[in-house]
Amino acid sequence: MAGGSGTRFWPLSRRNRPKQFLAIGTEAPLIVETIERLAPLVPTDRIRIVAGAHHVDSIKENLPALKSEAIVVEPCARNTAPCIGLAAIHVAHHDPEAVMAVLPSDHHIGDGPQFRRLLQAASERAQLGEIVTLGIKPTRPETGYGYIKLDGGVDRLESAAGIDVATVDRFVEKPDSDTAREYLDSGQFLWNSGMFFFTARDILAAFERHLPELHSSLQRIASSIGTAEYDAVLEECFAAAQSISLDYGIMEPITQGEDPTPVRVIAADIGWNDVGHWAALADFAPADEAGNVLTGDALVLDGHDNIVHSSNGLVALVGISGAVVVRTDDAVLVCRREEAQDVRKIVAALKAAKREELL
Repeated sequence: MAGGSGTRFWPLSRRNRPKQFLAIGTEAPLIVETIERLAPLVPTDRIRIVAGAHHVDSIKENLPALKSEAIVVEPCARNTAPCIGLAAIHVAHHDPEAVMAVLPSDHHIGDGPQFRRLLQAASERAQLGEIVTLGIKPTRPETGYGYIKLDGGVDRLESAAGIDVATVDRFVEKPDSDTAREYLDSGQFLWNSGMFFFTARDILAAFERHLPELHSSLQRIASSIGTAEYDAVLEECFAAAQSISLDYGIMEPITQGEDPTPVRVIAADIGWNDVGHWAALADFAPADEAGNVLTGDALVLDGHDNIVHSSNGLVALVGISGAVVVRTDDAVLVCRREEAQDVRKIVAALKAAKREELL
């Protein structure tokens, strides 16, 4: 999934170059690292990237080995359920029994080998007709993530790789701070990573049961694949589709209702970070002895725990700590680290002011 806008990484991230196409605390752009992590397990010709039309050039620039049919274009943004449904009908067109690994293109994973072991285990469970997700072991009472509640303890449903798999009790929305603390202390919750595994046939059947109108639209699109009418049918059906997340539209009704589909979760300790905002770089990017994460021509004196990025010229800080400072060719961002999530408000303000050249 590569259609995100990455507004929290302004001014480096822009409308036509969101964070998945940037090297943010990493050596290569996040989307490139996502594909490279899969290389030992997934052949290039079995990769599909779902993104907007305005992202196609960036995808081709970053991933020149991919063929054009690897890119599935969304006519407009409609959240993760329509995105995944669109991918599923394209996969099913070639192989309905294929296991789909649904992966965000803009996350960082530090332990590639362990990630691949878990991916293999999740794929094996998906072949049995289960829906599987990777849950991240929480390290703090985080309010910015959704959570997955385990059904009792770990069921120890071992895959061939010896990976323990638990049954999901339910998916829960982002909590407030007190609830997040309760989740952490209980030991029964994992962070929702947004990574899912299922066969194309099984997920489309789930759409038919729980999102029938969207399923009907997807079937119309599916019947036009490979024909001259595809673009027109896609445009019409996708624009009219409900904007809804996979968690809310599919996962919650499956786990909270009478749906017999087993939903499993594998607890993943893989150095995962969703790279949600500038301050997240402190969790995984290299830092100096004072905890400053510096990219480009940057210098900090008598300061600690800063995030500084310069794309053009020197950025120097003296006696400042806990700040985010980002300089690009046409803009400078300065904020406190604890307010890094609010950078998206600047993007909203620029839109309101019709400052298109900065978006």
